Amino acid sequence: MRSLRGLLSGRLSKTGIAGGFSALPRPDIPTCIVGDLHGRMDLLERMLDAISARADAGPYRVIFVGDLIDRGPQSAEILSHLAALCAAAPDRVICLMGNHERMMLDFIDDPVRCGPRWLANGGNETLISFGLSPWARRDGINAAERLKVLAAGLVAAMPGEGAHWLANLPLSWCEGALAVTHAGADPARGIADQTAETLLWGHPAFSRQPRRDGLWVAHGHTIVEKAASRSGRIAVDTGAWRTGRLSAAWLSKDGLDFIEVTSV
Repeated sequence: MRSLRGLLSGRLSKTGIAGGFSALPRPDIPTCIVGDLHGRMDLLERMLDAISARADAGPYRVIFVGDLIDRGPQSAEILSHLAALCAAAPDRVICLMGNHERMMLDFIDDPVRCGPRWLANGGNETLISFGLSPWARRDGINAAERLKVLAAGLVAAMPGEGAHWLANLPLSWCEGALAVTHAGADPARGIADQTAETLLWGHPAFSRQPRRDGLWVAHGHTIVEKAASRSGRIAVDTGAWRTGRLSAAWLSKDGLDFIEVTSV
């Protein structure tokens, strides 16, 4: 297991700021915002090494935008590792809840109603990472009972208070002029006034309408070709599970860098 120490395995690139929005946030403590992991433990390890290896790092914080699980093959390992990092350094490592964590929790709470949706959107891969077989046939039980058995098996397979940890992940993080959310926030509302649905699934006006409060919102959820900043938005989801590229934004007093690590 990797920690927040290691050798550089990522590529750093400076970026200009497009558009005429308010000044870019320059937090006192460097803040690294990591895109959607979706079960790619290999890329998480490389990203942690790349972050740690920055010569100017010193004290810093890392924020994961959610969608830690599903689609990729190593969701169980990611949850175990990040839960341990959050417990060891709660002020330095912050994990947000994404819509995939919400779907997993809904499956645990109501497997018959919520199971099909989650399984169709990457839940099968997560179950397999926990040693469960979503397609195994069990004599004498119907489809509904099979989903209940899988949900109970998932809870049993999660170490310690894994489900409790997931259920208590925050939906957003905010300090000064910087907010971090999983999905795009409603530009007409303050971050504290957003609905859970919006923070998990996004708002249709987010990409079209600028905020009037000058707040910059860093987010994942929507896959972009390359991590970028524009008019108060910082997008960091580069589709790690299918592209093999995991991106992060590094904000500090010196401005904004992007970090990218790859599987090859």
